[in-house]
Amino acid sequence: MSPRSVSLIGSTGSIGTQALDVIGRNRDRFTVTAISAGSNVDLVARQAVDFDVPLVALASGSVEDVRSAIGAYAAGLGRGSHALRGPAYAPEIVVGDGAAVTAAGNGADVVLNGITGSIGLRPTLAALAAGSTLALANKESLIIGGDLVKRAAKPDQIVPVDSEHSAIAQALRGGRAEEVRRLVVTASGGPFRGRTRAELADVTPEQALAHPNFSMGRVITTNSATLVNKGLEVIEAHLLFDIPFDRIDVVVHPQQQIHSMVEFRDGSTIAQLGPPRMLVPIALGLSWPDRLDDIDEPCDWSLTQSWDFAPLDDEAFPAVRLARQVGEAGGTYPAVYNAANEVAVDAFHDGRIGFLDIVDSVERVVEAHADAHTGSEFDASTVDGVLAADAWARGQAATELGI
Repeated sequence: MSPRSVSLIGSTGSIGTQALDVIGRNRDRFTVTAISAGSNVDLVARQAVDFDVPLVALASGSVEDVRSAIGAYAAGLGRGSHALRGPAYAPEIVVGDGAAVTAAGNGADVVLNGITGSIGLRPTLAALAAGSTLALANKESLIIGGDLVKRAAKPDQIVPVDSEHSAIAQALRGGRAEEVRRLVVTASGGPFRGRTRAELADVTPEQALAHPNFSMGRVITTNSATLVNKGLEVIEAHLLFDIPFDRIDVVVHPQQQIHSMVEFRDGSTIAQLGPPRMLVPIALGLSWPDRLDDIDEPCDWSLTQSWDFAPLDDEAFPAVRLARQVGEAGGTYPAVYNAANEVAVDAFHDGRIGFLDIVDSVERVVEAHADAHTGSEFDASTVDGVLAADAWARGQAATELGI
């Protein structure tokens, strides 16, 4: 069987670097045909040379800078590199706003979209249009794109990479769709699990970034603290698996050994277990429906251990409740929820607002959208309409926050 070709969108981020780790351990199974990143020229150059990548895309910088960095890294490798191509290695280099779209649409067998935020929408659509399997870690593109993305996707063309949705996809192998009673999405509860709303008033950005289990970027880590991330995951689960919102539950599970569960109508529940890391979901995104060998360490059942579960406190953490509302409203409401949150997270880390103001301001922007979204410019069936709603929400959030 010939190796599966892979294009990595966001190759220098957490998802992308872990994906290259998986690929590096399975070079007989995968080849990297394109990588795309933001501005980290040096790391992109190392990745390009190490994996002999034909297409290198960068959102900012210059072609000359990328080529120079590649040449310098290749020249300095010296002896023994299995991937060193020396002066003969001259990849195609694309730089600019459309670089990620070019990389995503290059026709690879698998496109792993691992960037964060609404900028992932166009690469997601490019990958689907090219007929590639989309390994989706960029949940925002599905959430804001909604039916637009679903219409673009062929059956089984999207493979979820979020650990929760990967867990659900794995568990769903144990039964037919019509046998599913509900999905149970687990949440760590973040660094502020168990605190009341009053106790959250004075938390700092540094405390919000102290996630108990995962090391992630600023936006995702903050979203885990507010539980906005879990709200987004509820919308994502609805879109991926066509389960109504009233049959998608969230339960707090601090240890994050169970990544999510599927309850069937006979009363049985199938859960997917594993360490609180992303290696297995990433590997499955690349190899689906097959599994690779020895990707991560399994649970050690020889150890005495206990796992806890608790209901979600909607008063202290209203983000999930709000996400259900915008998900049920559909249209461009999820795009507004996501965009307003990104603005509020930046304002929080800039010291302009408090922690509780993040979700409170998002809710105000969502409410304002009820009056504004009737305009034809907010057409959820087009990319321009979705991105217009995204831009409107960012401006409205800035107005709400006085920034």
